[in-house]
Amino acid sequence: MLEYYNMIKNRKKDIMKEKVLRLFIFILIVLAIISFAIFKIYEEKNEKISEQDLHYEKETMITSLRLGIPEYDNINPLISNNREIINISPIIYEPLFTLDKTYKLQECLAKEYSKLSNTCYVIKLKDNIKWQDGTAFTTEDVIFTIDRIKQLSNSVYYANVENIKNIENVDSNTIKINLNKEQPFFQYELIFPILSSSQYKKEDFSNSIPTGTGMYKVTKNDANMIELEKNNNWRNIETQNAKIEKIKIYKYPSVGELYNNFKLGNIDFINTTNTNIQEYIGTIGFNLREYQGREYNYLALNCNNKVLANKEVRQAINYAIDKNTIISKELSNNYFASNFILDYGSYLYQGNEENSYNPKKAKEILEKAGWKLNYGMWQKDGMTIELKLVVSAENEARLKASNIIKEQLEEIGIKVYIDAVQQNRYDLYLKDKNYDIIFTGIYNSYSPNITTLYGVNNLANYRNEEIVELIENINNSTDETIIKEKYNNLEKIAQEDLPYISLYRNKNIVVYSSNLLGEITPNNYTCYYNIETWYRQ
Repeated sequence: MLEYYNMIKNRKKDIMKEKVLRLFIFILIVLAIISFAIFKIYEEKNEKISEQDLHYEKETMITSLRLGIPEYDNINPLISNNREIINISPIIYEPLFTLDKTYKLQECLAKEYSKLSNTCYVIKLKDNIKWQDGTAFTTEDVIFTIDRIKQLSNSVYYANVENIKNIENVDSNTIKINLNKEQPFFQYELIFPILSSSQYKKEDFSNSIPTGTGMYKVTKNDANMIELEKNNNWRNIETQNAKIEKIKIYKYPSVGELYNNFKLGNIDFINTTNTNIQEYIGTIGFNLREYQGREYNYLALNCNNKVLANKEVRQAINYAIDKNTIISKELSNNYFASNFILDYGSYLYQGNEENSYNPKKAKEILEKAGWKLNYGMWQKDGMTIELKLVVSAENEARLKASNIIKEQLEEIGIKVYIDAVQQNRYDLYLKDKNYDIIFTGIYNSYSPNITTLYGVNNLANYRNEEIVELIENINNSTDETIIKEKYNNLEKIAQEDLPYISLYRNKNIVVYSSNLLGEITPNNYTCYYNIETWYRQ
């Protein structure tokens, strides 16, 4: 009886366990269903939020750009002297070659080039390029453009083609350019816009709608505005698909009107050389970016002078000059200190900053070379370091800088006399090279050719056979690796010998709305570099 009772008891326990297990499983299933339902609701909600965010992004991205142009003259870049027309033209019309952000040559309308001799270049064009009106781009357009520029002595591109003797039409996509004389790195001159020969022959399109081959096309040109639209048939649109669909370029009678409209929020972007621009537009609601220009200022030290023939003296002069003080004290921080002719961002510049201001080192160099400081002046072998610095009296910035240079050199015992002369006499000095030191400058070419400074008959009367050989190797090569290697060697020698003292180069500025986004990276080739990444919010 007891055994039967225990059996019944155990059976009841088993039934109870089974019920509990079933309940537990049921609860798990219910919880799983609830969890799944919650997940789906969350997912759907997030999807809706994402869609809303995407919609919001699309709604807030403004695909138009507003620019301004003061003192408009002509939309034709070959005859225009307006800086803003020159700046904007590469996105309408295109050159044979262009430059990247490090000033390295890149193909554009041209597919390749070859150098047959020092005076002969062959250019092959890319296939199947169309003008924005649908007509075919041909060698005739290139030949016509070059011939037209050669007729325009006042064109900003005249110097680019001045040395061209003639052009041969080899075949449908090949031309041969013959030069009057050797011009190293002539390919770098072929960066001017190419125009449609058929359209140009019809009219000068002063106030009409021209056609180009570029990223944007002109759709309107009247008394008040030039309007550009994205060229959706542009051959590079798959890799450079611009966010900006439309560009409006408003014409203003003066720079003041341009500044005022930027201040009022009617303009998104200004490129200027006015380093005091904030006096006109205020300090709020925009970004400002400075970049180096092409005006390179330097001292040429006459190596035929018995004192300056000593390398150590030239080195001491360099170490005694504080460029940053010159710029801040007398030039209102309107310039960038410069260390070499190529230091504006060129891929060829090695970034040698060793020759910076160090008056103590300047004295040590002279002492090591046997110079003695007697009564505040350096003397050796009957020579005294006293030098005449020639400067144009008509160049205010250089005149101010000369006074600081005089003070800095005299602080270490180098006597300096400033000879400020009128421009006609200054030009005679440059011609005859009858000076100790001359304060001068150049407008940098994009070409890597620096024969003017280091070749025969240079302003410093400098001669170094190793540099002569390097220049010859550089000028005769089309291999970028070799060119860069040779430039590296040349720069090291030049920075050791110092026939020239680099001082400063001009400052350019872009100011743009805080709502303008993208890779805004201006350089002295184009302030609209990377414009395909720009957009407004």
